[in-house]
Amino acid sequence: MGHTKRMIDLQGKKALVTGASRGIGEAIAVALDAAGAQVILNSRKREDIERVATQLSNDPQLLPADLATPGAGTALAEQVIAEHDGVDILVNNAGIAMRRTPNELSEADVDDVLNINVRGLIMLSVGLGDSMIERGGGSIINISSVAGLIGPLGRVAYSASKGAVDALTRALAADWGRFGIRVNSVAPGIITTDMWEESRQTVPGLIEKMEAGVSLRRWGASKDIADVVLFLASDMSSYVTGETIAVDGGMAKVRGGGEPEYKV
Repeated sequence: MGHTKRMIDLQGKKALVTGASRGIGEAIAVALDAAGAQVILNSRKREDIERVATQLSNDPQLLPADLATPGAGTALAEQVIAEHDGVDILVNNAGIAMRRTPNELSEADVDDVLNINVRGLIMLSVGLGDSMIERGGGSIINISSVAGLIGPLGRVAYSASKGAVDALTRALAADWGRFGIRVNSVAPGIITTDMWEESRQTVPGLIEKMEAGVSLRRWGASKDIADVVLFLASDMSSYVTGETIAVDGGMAKVRGGGEPEYKV
């Protein structure tokens, strides 16, 4: 018998992608749209998501909002329900990165990271929960980080926020599994996004040094993340929930740095 290739089909589905203005969020929006979903784009600035919308073909919608402010997650959920009757797929990608040595870290820094990376994410998800249940279930995909799985230097607050994302992913999966809502997280490793671009160009040897710690010996691309999000958004992952999938070239769990200590 011939093998029939399964294509991911999200026709008739609505998806909300936060932080969709560039990098990983943009790639996710493009992938979901290409699979047939109608994508609602969120970012702080309208003009940024207007640019992304020009690449999409299934009547993309724009909902600018800053998820760092108190009440913003709940307000965005209410707007999505009022204007679009909820969504079937939620990708919580909005977030900020932060590098601070422990002695540099202030309480304001901690608040900044946790407000958007954790509080905004939780309240948006919870705010959309009832409507997703009414729609017969759905898929929530939280973008966390390899920093939540390993102990990176100078990332105390950021790592705390991403570890929290992975933990709340499991807890939401427990609460909502009976209603047909799956909740998973994706933990990117080193990806060639704007966040790294300046460092890649100005820090001598950074690209090679980072690659040396990755088993696959390369940086990831935004598409690498989008492909796994697409899998989690689709019925191809219908029996997967509460998982954190590291898309990191083996960075978190594979000893890939250096050279073998034995002769082949």
